[in-house]
Amino acid sequence: MIAYLFIILGLVFIFFGTLGIIRFPDIYTRLQTSSKCDAAGAVALLVGLMIREGLDSLSLRILLILVFLLLTNPVASHAIARSAAIRGIKPWRKKKKG
Repeated sequence: MIAYLFIILGLVFIFFGTLGIIRFPDIYTRLQTSSKCDAAGAVALLVGLMIREGLDSLSLRILLILVFLLLTNPVASHAIARSAAIRGIKPWRKKKKG
């Protein structure tokens, strides 16, 4: 039961991350929501799978995937944001009325 709660929680995080990609106006805010929510969702999802499988070699592989994901996600997000900044993409600003 706890494993399925983690899996559902992970899917909810991933859903909201996807919704943020659709709703937010520029690359920087989209990148922030996708990296944070997808990392949290993947962690919850993989922890749920580890709990469901029990302690065996598959859980060890899932743990290695989890560590790899937690190491590479921030690096990839930073590289994308830096590339956008180098290309001159400015952050979105709300236009003043008047």
